[in-house]
Amino acid sequence: MALEACRSCLSCLLIPLALWSIVVNVLLYFPNGNASYATSFQLPNYVWYFEGICFSGVMILLLAVILIALECSVFHQCCQSESCNKTYRSFISIVLALLGVAFSGYSCIIFTLGLIQGPFCNSSNGWDYIFKNTVGGYLTDYSAWSQCTEPANAVEWNIILLSILIALSGLQLIICFLKVAAELKRTLCGTYSVFVQ
Repeated sequence: MALEACRSCLSCLLIPLALWSIVVNVLLYFPNGNASYATSFQLPNYVWYFEGICFSGVMILLLAVILIALECSVFHQCCQSESCNKTYRSFISIVLALLGVAFSGYSCIIFTLGLIQGPFCNSSNGWDYIFKNTVGGYLTDYSAWSQCTEPANAVEWNIILLSILIALSGLQLIICFLKVAAELKRTLCGTYSVFVQ
């Protein structure tokens, strides 16, 4: 019952999550507020996938706006029967929410891989992914972080921002799953008649 009551607020929750994903992903391009690393392409390769801007950002934002529009009672009718119209709208909502699951799931995977790989930084051996062979073990080995000399605090910058992005895309994933469940329950359990009379 709570899922049904909160069905419309689920789509609204996606908007701030998408906006925050865009902002946090943009911050990854400017370690310590310095733009020179982005212009010289001295950033981790996962940052260049733009998943926080495109997939868990703009695409989720567009899906949320369309889902909110579908929930409005003044939405254009696609057929003569009210039951038919609501069923089609519910079906479209399910498809869009499944797309949201795909977009946020992809983003979550890429952010996790970026976190495991570690930052691209300058050390005594030059610019490289110095933590790539630790399989994420560097996350708890604080003494190894000092190997990254440039950009300053590169490890902390990477860990904090990628962790925030993983949390944001994870929340988007959960919300989209709940949206699918709410629409399926509404369609299949009798709120809307699936069959047009």
